[in-house]
Amino acid sequence: MARAGITAERLAQAGAELADEIGFDRVTVSELARRFGVKVASLYSHVRNSHDLKTRIALVALEEMADRASDALAGRAGKDALAAFADVYRDYAREHPGRYAAAQFRLDAETAAAAGAGARHAQMTRAVLRGYGLPEAEETHAVRLLGSVFHGYVSLELGGGFSRSAPDTQETWSRTIDALDALLRNWPDT
Repeated sequence: MARAGITAERLAQAGAELADEIGFDRVTVSELARRFGVKVASLYSHVRNSHDLKTRIALVALEEMADRASDALAGRAGKDALAAFADVYRDYAREHPGRYAAAQFRLDAETAAAAGAGARHAQMTRAVLRGYGLPEAEETHAVRLLGSVFHGYVSLELGGGFSRSAPDTQETWSRTIDALDALLRNWPDT
C-alpha cells in the first residue's frame, strides 16, 4: 500500500534536492527512503529502481532548465540571446550542481522523446543560432559546439579547475561568450 503523500513526482523532486546535497551519483532509492523515514520497499510502488529514480530526477532538471532558458530568451536575439542562454546553464549548475549532473544522465530514446524538455533545449539552441544566420545544414555542428563549450566550462569551474588562477572566472566566461559570438558571426564555409 502506498504511503499517503508519497508520489513519483514528489520522490523525483526530493531526489533532485538530495542530488544537490550529496551528489547525483550518490542518490539511491535507499537514500531517499531514509529521507522520508520509510522502508525502501514502500517506495517501489512509485519508482521501479534507482535507475528509474535517476531518470525522473534528470527529467525534473531538464524541465527546470528549459523553463529558465525559455524565460531568459524571450525577446532576445544575437549575442544577447547567446549570453542569456549560456548564463542559464552556468547559473543552474552553480545553484543546483546535483540536478545539473542529473541533466547529463543518458535517457533511453523513448523516455527522451516522450519527455519533451530535451527537444525544447534543442529548439531554443537553434533559435539562438537563427540570430546568426547559419545555414540549416550547419546548425547541428553549432549546437554541439555550444553544448560542449557550456558543459565543459561549467564542469571545469564546478570541479575547481579555475579556482587557483586569475583572472576571475566571470571575466573568462564573458570572454568565452564574446569568442563564441565572433565564431558564430563568422562561421566557416563548408
